[in-house]
Parts: sequence; C-alpha cells; structure tokens
Amino acid sequence: MRLGCCLHAGMAGAETEATEWSLSAAPWERRVWKRRITDYVLPAVCMQGTFGMEMEKQMEYRDRRFTEERALFGSRDLTINGCVFDVGESPLKESRKINASQSLFRYKYPFWYCEDIDLERVTFFEMARAGVWYTKRFSMKNSIVEAPKNFRRCEDISLTNVMIPHAEETLWFCRNVNLEGVKANGPYFAMGSSHVRVKDLDLIGDYSFDGVVDCEVWDSHLASKDAFWNTSGVVIRNSFITGEYLGWNAKDLTLIDCTIESLQGMCYIDNLVMKNCRLINTNLAFEYCSVDADLKGSVDSVFNPKKGIIRADHIEHLVMQEGVIDPGDTEILCESIGDRRDTPDGLW
Repeated sequence: MRLGCCLHAGMAGAETEATEWSLSAAPWERRVWKRRITDYVLPAVCMQGTFGMEMEKQMEYRDRRFTEERALFGSRDLTINGCVFDVGESPLKESRKINASQSLFRYKYPFWYCEDIDLERVTFFEMARAGVWYTKRFSMKNSIVEAPKNFRRCEDISLTNVMIPHAEETLWFCRNVNLEGVKANGPYFAMGSSHVRVKDLDLIGDYSFDGVVDCEVWDSHLASKDAFWNTSGVVIRNSFITGEYLGWNAKDLTLIDCTIESLQGMCYIDNLVMKNCRLINTNLAFEYCSVDADLKGSVDSVFNPKKGIIRADHIEHLVMQEGVIDPGDTEILCESIGDRRDTPDGLW
C-alpha cells in the first residue's frame, strides 16, 4: 500500500522516524523524503491510506541537545522531555501547542510569537532573557526563571510555583495574568499589565505593579518601594506590604485585612478604601487622598487628607493645614489623638 503524506513545519531530527513511515515507497522516493525532512525541519507526520483515513502522529523529542538558531522554529503539536536548548537563539519561535517538561533553556528568545505553550519543571537560565514575548496562552508550573525581562506583551499567562530570582522588567504590558505561589526578586515587576490575579506572591523589588489595571492580590508579601503607583481598580486582601510611598496617584485602590508599613504611604489617591487594616511605622499617610479607612491599632501620623472618613484606635500626630485642604471635608473618628498640629515639621 502506498502512503500519501502531508508535512508540517518542524525539525530535522524527525528524519529517522519519518523514514520508517515511508518504507513502502520506492528507494528514490525515500531519498527525496529524507532531503525534505532535512531542509524543511518537520515535527509532525500525517499519513493517508487508500481509504482516505487520516491520522496524525505527534512528535516527541527526548534527551536531545539543540544548538542551532531557530532549532524548532514553527513547530506544531510537539512534546519535549529532558532536552537542552543551548546557544541558538529563538529555538521555538512561532510555535503552537508545545508541551515541555524537565528541560533547560540556556539562550535568548525561546518563546516569541507562540500560542498554547505548557511548561512544567523547566529552567530558563540567565541568558534566556526576554524569553517569552508576544505569546498567547502560556502556562508554566514548578519552574525556575533566572533570566530577566521575561513575559512581555503576552496574553493569558499562568505561572504556578515559579521562582524568578532576577525579575527586573518582568511581566510588562501583559493581559489576563494569573500568578500563584510565585517568588520573585527584581524591580519594575508587572508594569502596565491588566486583568491580573495574584495569590501567594513573595516579591522583593521596587516599583512593582506600576500602572496595572484590574488587579486582585491575595495572601501575599511584598517588600516594594513605590508599589501600585498609577493603578486603577486594584484590590489587595490579607497581605503584608512594606515600602515607602505606597499607591501614589492610584484610582480605586482597596486594601482589606492588610498590614502596611509605608513612609508617606497612600497619598494622592482617588478613592482609597481600607477595611480592617493595620498601619505600622507609617508616617504622614493620606496626603491629598480621598479616603474611607477603617484602621486597627495606632497610626503614627496622618497628613492633609483631601476628603472622606478615617477611623482609627489612635493617631499620634494629626496634621491638617487649613488653606491647603479643608479640614471639614474629612471626618476623623478616633478614640484618642496624641496631638493636632498645622505643620508636618519634625515628622519627615
């Protein structure tokens, strides 16, 4: 029986397997088949019998080492296990439906312009920088990303139990992002992204989440100066955030059951809501802020809130400068206030 074959873009390593599929062909036909495999790089083979029935065989690469630039460019329906992608750039650029596990990526740009990528227990080494850009539907679990500048202008990104020790400029301008159990260290994390869901994030790095839109954060620990600046529609629950100047220039920022430590935190915010929160070591909070705050414990100092209501057990220093703001626009409900003053001198 003679087999008619259709080929999809892929890799030269498929030569042996593809030759086995074509044993019924004449010798000269087999030589042509080998040349096409080598020239055009093919990961998947379709075969069609005399009754017109089509079957597709998904290719798997196991325990291989790749050094060529664009080694598996444009691959489709590919499984990768125990492989090393070494010095060649863009090994899987423009690929679709790739499943990879227990594999290593050592060089630049492995997943650009890709779709439907599923990775588990992989490592992106430091030179695999800018590894995932312009990609849709990308999932990574139980993995390590050493390289900076990853995940840019991507859509539908899911990271679960991923370590990112060099997270500078990571997750920029992405849409539909889910993070769970991520540990990251680096500045400018998640800048400009939208529709972001975060759970159990441990982050060390200043200027995080700058400009994010529609973001929810649960059960997280952030050590980050200037976090959540210029944001819109952010809700943070049951989290601990330490870092000065939290949330400046934000709109619709809500914190629930959170502990905050922030010099001049929560200033210049339009519609700040705080429910059952603690402010520790937090000085000169709420300047020019429209606020509805329910605070537990003591607050070091409150400075020129623009309008709203602040409830607290104790405020050590309350600074309200008439002529700068209208003190009557903000209701202060507090069991005790250490002192009221019209200057912040001595509190900086």
